[in-house]
Amino acid sequence: MPIRKVKGGYKWGSKGKVYRSRKDAERQAAAAYASGYVKKGWKEVLKKDPKKGTGKKPKGSSRRLYTDENPKDTVPVKFRTASDVRDTFSSSAFKSKSHKRQSQIINLVEQRARVAAKRAKDPEAKKRLKAAHAVALSRKESSKRKTERMRR
Repeated sequence: MPIRKVKGGYKWGSKGKVYRSRKDAERQAAAAYASGYVKKGWKEVLKKDPKKGTGKKPKGSSRRLYTDENPKDTVPVKFRTASDVRDTFSSSAFKSKSHKRQSQIINLVEQRARVAAKRAKDPEAKKRLKAAHAVALSRKESSKRKTERMRR
């Protein structure tokens, strides 16, 4: 549980005493953890997770969603038309990635194209995006087959 600054000082936990100094609140935290509050040491719990960016960090993962932690790994993605999707999948930036990373990119393009086609209001745009989704979906299926071959 973190130590919070509140009116009149510092507080460890959601209830209880307000301490005048942070050190006193840390002493309270140490006592609670020493008596078996949780298995981790109190200092590890008090340390904040260093953030490389904003976004949600999935439990048990070192990667954050919605942030570009490794810009060198970035692949420019387009899914407006079927030819845009083909160009994305035939780019050197895409081809230089591992199969696992390529699968992630293929999934991303397929999902975005599917949702864009679903939300499109203009009939021509809807048709164009459905064609892009079809290209991405076929590539996704071939990627699945390759994954199965690699597992054998």
